[in-house]
Amino acid sequence: MSANNQSYEVKTPDLGVEKAEVSEILVKVGDKVEKNQSLLVVESAKASVEVPSPADGVVEAILIKLGDMVQEGVALFTLSSSTAAAAPVPAPVESKPVEETKPVAPVADAKPTAESSSAPTSQSVEVPDLGVDQADISEILVKVGDVVTAGQSLVVVESAKASVEIPSPAAGTVESIAVTQGQTVKQGVALLVLSGSSGGGVTKITQLSASDKDAQTSAAAEKAPAVETKTQAVSTAPQVAQTQSVIASEDLSQNADVYAGPAVRQTARQLGVNLTKVKASGLNGRILKEDVYAYVKQRLTTAAAASVGGGTFTAASGLPPLPDLSKWGASHDEPLTRLQQAAIPQLSLNLYMPQVTQFDHADITELEALRIELKDGYKKAGIGLTILAFIAKATAHLLLQEPRFNSHLNDDNKSIKVREEIHLGIAVATDDGLIVPVLRNPDRLSIREIAKQLGELGQKARDKKLGPNDLSGATFTISSLGAMGGTGFTPLVNWPQVAILGLSPAAMQPIWDGQAFQPRLMLPLSLSYDHRVINGVDAARFARSLAVLLGDLRRVLL
Repeated sequence: MSANNQSYEVKTPDLGVEKAEVSEILVKVGDKVEKNQSLLVVESAKASVEVPSPADGVVEAILIKLGDMVQEGVALFTLSSSTAAAAPVPAPVESKPVEETKPVAPVADAKPTAESSSAPTSQSVEVPDLGVDQADISEILVKVGDVVTAGQSLVVVESAKASVEIPSPAAGTVESIAVTQGQTVKQGVALLVLSGSSGGGVTKITQLSASDKDAQTSAAAEKAPAVETKTQAVSTAPQVAQTQSVIASEDLSQNADVYAGPAVRQTARQLGVNLTKVKASGLNGRILKEDVYAYVKQRLTTAAAASVGGGTFTAASGLPPLPDLSKWGASHDEPLTRLQQAAIPQLSLNLYMPQVTQFDHADITELEALRIELKDGYKKAGIGLTILAFIAKATAHLLLQEPRFNSHLNDDNKSIKVREEIHLGIAVATDDGLIVPVLRNPDRLSIREIAKQLGELGQKARDKKLGPNDLSGATFTISSLGAMGGTGFTPLVNWPQVAILGLSPAAMQPIWDGQAFQPRLMLPLSLSYDHRVINGVDAARFARSLAVLLGDLRRVLL
């Protein structure tokens, strides 16, 4: 670079928001960038913005990292102008020997020597971001010496019930394989090494000089046949690897009509994703990188393929596509609420949980009499006393005695993580759907305090004023049908919890006391549990113990 080249900082422009998070850095040190080329992506709420380069130049330094919060005026990069680098720089008198500092001729004038034509350019192929923490190598599709083309599948990785093929990012010859079948890998792990000088195709690494003439020459060279464009990679100049597309041409053409940024499209090409199948979460239907990763993750964690009439289909949910219903009359689409849409991925996790439900009844005749006796005094204090306050207190007390119900199954499937505090998720019905705020440490609260907090949480849920902390960290959930009717139901365990208590409306029933039938107020209990953690006998004991506590709440004091 010429000594009179100037360096300058690229700063965060006015994004229209107070601050935003750096979600993606699109360049690296040494990259040559053009004016208006996207340098990084910042996100605020659910929208993302790409920050462009204000001028041509070379990236000298990156001053931020992923996850940083930036605001207007924060320095992002240091660029050096590349307008004065067309001519070679003469070596100063005190420089090193000429062989080490000899300037490199521009690409337009370079002719490959026998050495440069035969010297292979190697590159390591790594595991891309698959949207899951780790996956297993189930099959290696190539061997050392194989010639591969861009987009050809190299290995198959499996997670849960689906498998994904990792494609080659470029053409070349397999030099070495760094993984074995059955090995567990994660993002960034090296899979194999490709050599670029193969008869089947060349991984083109084009030398870039600072002049516009050289840049144009490089672009023209990439359009020519591979044999004519092979050039020697020079360590003293920035190198830019050609971006390869591993997505089918049909999918690629469909992607062109989707609202997404260049970085998202590049990610989709690398992972072979058809963007028309990805659900957008960005502003105005814009697809974000997180949406692409979520799609891939869903493919990895669901049974993606099934046989239909001798053929196959692929659906992200594991279910077949909806059939054509037009021949049976008219229909129209109605959107689910945002709350319902957000709940679908969470509810789908129950497909992978062996869930069982234990049913029982609790005699709450005396408990209801106590509630009626106390409710007027609570009402004067502005507190609504429901039977749920007593049930929350009894459940918290029982969880102290049965800590396995207050745990999570660890990822290794060999141990559980027992929570030492109790946080009850309390399901609340709202106009938008079911929402589950969290009652903190009810074992340490009085019935009055529990009743007050339940009322406040329910009102905040209906007013849509719950914060993230109000909705996270639950260890056990209670779902009540209240006065909506029904005699029983099977609640779904809210992963990563291992149990949930369902409450149906209490009803007067004739109960035999040994001498006669007596009218008793009976409360149906439905205890659903993850059978991987909870045994049936434990669930039966828990449900019966809870019924006994509700029959005589004085036992909580013992």
